[in-house]
Amino acid sequence: MTPQQRQNIQHSHHLTSAVILMLLIVLIGIFGYMFLENYSFLDAIYMTIITVTTVGYREVHELSQSGKIFTIFLIISSMGIFAYAVSNIAIYAVEGIFANYFRENKLKRMIRKMENHVIVCGFGRNGKEAALTLAEENQNFIIIEQKEQVAQSIGEHYPDFVYIVGDATNEEILLQAGVKKAKAIITTLPIDADNIYIILTAREFNPDIKIISRASEEHADGRLIRAGADKVIMPDKIGGQRMAKLVTQPDTIEFLEYIILQSGSEINLTEIPCNNIENCDLAKTIGDLNLRKQIGINIIGIKTKEGSYIFNPTPDLRIKQSDKLFVLGTKEQINNFKLYLAGKLTFDDENV
Repeated sequence: MTPQQRQNIQHSHHLTSAVILMLLIVLIGIFGYMFLENYSFLDAIYMTIITVTTVGYREVHELSQSGKIFTIFLIISSMGIFAYAVSNIAIYAVEGIFANYFRENKLKRMIRKMENHVIVCGFGRNGKEAALTLAEENQNFIIIEQKEQVAQSIGEHYPDFVYIVGDATNEEILLQAGVKKAKAIITTLPIDADNIYIILTAREFNPDIKIISRASEEHADGRLIRAGADKVIMPDKIGGQRMAKLVTQPDTIEFLEYIILQSGSEINLTEIPCNNIENCDLAKTIGDLNLRKQIGINIIGIKTKEGSYIFNPTPDLRIKQSDKLFVLGTKEQINNFKLYLAGKLTFDDENV
């Protein structure tokens, strides 16, 4: 639990106590006036309210000696309680606790409705880039960030991002993020032991979840894989390789980055699992489909059911239902290709 959350809970307890004391003093006043002065219930409420609020309106009738003593007690008691309650309400208003409360409730409702989403553990340099890319791809995701200051910056600079303030190595936090319903988890914490614990926990709760982990130490990738990670990324290694390739093959690297990494690019490299397309019918070879002429796209690679890759497939290759296609084209061309695979578009269609 973060310091801010503890402070919010403390203020909430104070306010709750003040409200309970206020209700208690009102009830004492009502029953006191009914018992001592034989007031009706409505008259007793009226006398209690004008007494505890010290507005000074006239009494229902002249008070008896016991009634006057009781009223003095009620005024003295209520003054301290009302001051205590008003000060706590002011703290809620000034410190924005009401706003935080409603924001947290809104986030909790959004998280409860999420499924088939991605969990990003950590919002450092790697986690931030992962989140921004997921947002560009219109993927639902939840960020788990332990540092309260970093979490506040998420709310300020990325108001549409859904995040949880907490420790991703905590099982309750992962459950709160919907790890059982998530399709993938990206853990970018700088300490490999923390990433291993997250991997083990996520795999226990969701055996089918896809896990992408960062590795900081040189030989940590093997341990992360054995713990259950599907893929391990070493930012320092990738960064060094990229810098070297920018020296030896600068145009090739820039070309690939333009296709894969640049947001808003006209050309996209997209993977299309055939088994995810309803009514997908592939009875022809790549050459028979004549995709380049008819739609304008290129199939540059295929991943088979066995996990092997076919690069630059030949025209006589027949696509299977279990294949995953790597397609290069514009968003419109790729969308038309998906419609064609689903039988919703033919090459004679004037929209092609």
